Amino acid sequence: MSAAGNIITRALAQSPLIAVVLYLAVLGGLVAASGLAIAGILDHQRALAQTSDLLEQLRGRKPRNPAALSAEHPGTPFLEGPTVTVAGAALLQRVASAVGNVGGTVQSSQVDVLGTQAKDGFVGLVVSCEMEQPALQKLLYDLEVGMPFLFVDQLDVQVPQLTATGEAGGSGRIRVVLGVSGQWQGGK
Repeated sequence: MSAAGNIITRALAQSPLIAVVLYLAVLGGLVAASGLAIAGILDHQRALAQTSDLLEQLRGRKPRNPAALSAEHPGTPFLEGPTVTVAGAALLQRVASAVGNVGGTVQSSQVDVLGTQAKDGFVGLVVSCEMEQPALQKLLYDLEVGMPFLFVDQLDVQVPQLTATGEAGGSGRIRVVLGVSGQWQGGK
């Protein structure tokens, strides 16, 4: 044994209090390390459960809270109708209603039921409308958070030209070309 080992052994043999204190300190350190490890495992399990719930919600298998979801945004997340043509008409009705709710007017519309996304069950719509500039944000919010789930694929905004006196020419309303799509599940 080395000289340092002999000194420690002699000190522990002469004073059992030092041995007990060291034993309790080592035991306390092991208990603390075990407690931290268990707390870390429980935190990871909680995070995994939250992530799994979020994944199920995003996959559409489990709504976050069915009562709150239906009260907040009534309707179904998909376009309804027995045929894709009826689903396209429902999409047009939903968008025209949203434009009307913000004080806008629909100038023209074109429903696309045979486009590139149609094979995946999506129905597209291109709408040309006029509205006041502050209403555009309300319209986009209504379309993106309401039911059915709609996606804004295209947004072209034309503001009125200013005249030589610095005033807006025409009615002062903006012209918006809006491409919107939604998913129809009737064909599946």
